[in-house]
Amino acid sequence: MMNDLTVGKPEAVLWKFCMPLFGSIVFQQLYNIADSFVAGKFIGENALAAVGNSYEITLIFIAFAFGCNMGCSVIVSQFFGARRYENMKTAVYTAMITSAMICIVLMVCGLLFCDSLLGMINTPEELLGDSKIYLDIYILGLPFVFFYNIATGIFSALGDSKTPFYFLAASSTSNIAVDILFVTVFHMGVAGVAWATFLCQGVSCVLAVFVVFRRLKGIETDRIPLFSFDILKRIMTVAVPSILQ
Repeated sequence: MMNDLTVGKPEAVLWKFCMPLFGSIVFQQLYNIADSFVAGKFIGENALAAVGNSYEITLIFIAFAFGCNMGCSVIVSQFFGARRYENMKTAVYTAMITSAMICIVLMVCGLLFCDSLLGMINTPEELLGDSKIYLDIYILGLPFVFFYNIATGIFSALGDSKTPFYFLAASSTSNIAVDILFVTVFHMGVAGVAWATFLCQGVSCVLAVFVVFRRLKGIETDRIPLFSFDILKRIMTVAVPSILQ
């Protein structure tokens, strides 16, 4: 589904587009809320503190993923609106390749310097073990975070804010059930909370990327380059300020 946001009453079009975005923000926060609730309710106070403590570091990774989302969304929407579909597809592939490279660098840095990062935020000794477990598993799931954000950016660029909302709503609510299952039935502790998030985000990411490519396949174009430095510069012009913000 691709929507032309220039057709219809501006107020109605904008509200119809924005409401799923508002909902997505709520469900995005539900991931951390669910992890914290399950950890505190079924594991203990230290587990709750460890999850909350790790969240301070995961925000850094989320900032990079969100920046890639913004850069991809803005540039792809410009090409889509101008009906320059070859450039639009090249922008999609350029954004995905660049995001993959950034993700790999962040994963390597995160896994190598996890202890140092936790030390920099003065993590108490009794929380260090659980915080490291949660953070390590979260870092392993970074590709899902990055590519889901790229997919949602493409959906938005094509005028569709509902599809990513549905994926996120289903994923974040199912995360609650999987959290409880892993912690209360399989007794996996903080690792269970982290693996539940990993699994639910992974399924959501794979489905979102699959749907994106199906829709792009429906737009017929000539053969296109998979990467463009000129388009990369345009993407980074938007992405870098978003990351810093």
